[in-house]
Amino acid sequence: MSDYSTTTVEMTRLIQAPVEMVFDAWLIPDVMRKWLFTTEETNKSATNEPVEGGTWEIIDHREGTDYRGIGSYVKMERPTTLVFTFKMPQFSESEDTIQVTFAEQENNCLMTFTHEIIVPHEPEWTKKDIEKALHEYNIQTEQGWSMMFDNLKQIVEVSY
Repeated sequence: MSDYSTTTVEMTRLIQAPVEMVFDAWLIPDVMRKWLFTTEETNKSATNEPVEGGTWEIIDHREGTDYRGIGSYVKMERPTTLVFTFKMPQFSESEDTIQVTFAEQENNCLMTFTHEIIVPHEPEWTKKDIEKALHEYNIQTEQGWSMMFDNLKQIVEVSY
């Protein structure tokens, strides 16, 4: 048995804003700070170099602790495709891959999100333990992104 498994979360959202505006919300630091990971109140900083091979970082401060989300941009095709890596080094060295596609649908943006999650195994885990962990990662990841996408939707729709 390997020391990790992968699971994938796929989600779609219809956002009432132009495709370009939704795409840019993933890349403009001042906008990223308002929705990506938590909210503007807890996100201390968002920085990036939005080119293929460039890096990004968000530092979120909750309950006296800084949490870092970091990664690099793998693919950018403005305004249709964004692929980047994601990890939180304080929890794991595992690096997930996220792909977001943006398509125009009746003057709105259909955003399709795919998050390939690496789930590390503990040495003593059984197959049942692994299945449970994969299920929990899926649920927690989908809940987290759902909250973020609600914030994203509100931000870009209000701006539009």
